[in-house]
Amino acid sequence: MTTDTPSYPARIARKLTLAERNVAATVQLLDEGNTLPFIARYRKEMTGGLDEEQIRAIEHMLGSLRALDERRATILASIREQEKLTPELEAQLLAAETLTALEDLYQPYRPKRRTRASIARERGLQPLADLILAQSRKGEHPETAAQAFLSDD
Repeated sequence: MTTDTPSYPARIARKLTLAERNVAATVQLLDEGNTLPFIARYRKEMTGGLDEEQIRAIEHMLGSLRALDERRATILASIREQEKLTPELEAQLLAAETLTALEDLYQPYRPKRRTRASIARERGLQPLADLILAQSRKGEHPETAAQAFLSDD
C-alpha cells in the first residue's frame, strides 16, 4: 500500500461509517488473534461498544482490502517483469478499489497459457495448419505437405 492511500482502519471506518479509533482498535485485536465473540464480549471498552455484526463487517472488509492489496502487488510485479508498466497504468492500478476493476486493468497484460496450438505456432507450424485447412479434396496429400515441416525435434 502506498503512503497516499488511507490506512485500512480509515478506509473501513469511512465505508462503514464508524469511528476510526474504534475500527483501528478492532483491527489490532483481530490481528493479535482474538476471536470475534471474545472481542464483542470482553473488549467492548476498546472497540467503543461495537456489536458482533459490526466487528464481523470490519473483519470481512479487512480481509477483502488485504486480498485486494496482495493481488495489486502481484499484478504490478507481473507487469513490471514484462517491462510494460507505465506511470499511467501504475496510477490506475493503485487507484482501483475493487478486485474486478483491478483484473480488468490487468487483462491485456495477463500472460497467455501455453497450449499445444501455441507451441506449434512457436515452432513454425502455422503455415502447415493453414495449408491443411485450405486444401481442396483434390489437392496435395497432408502427409506430403507435412514432410517439409519435419525436423529432429
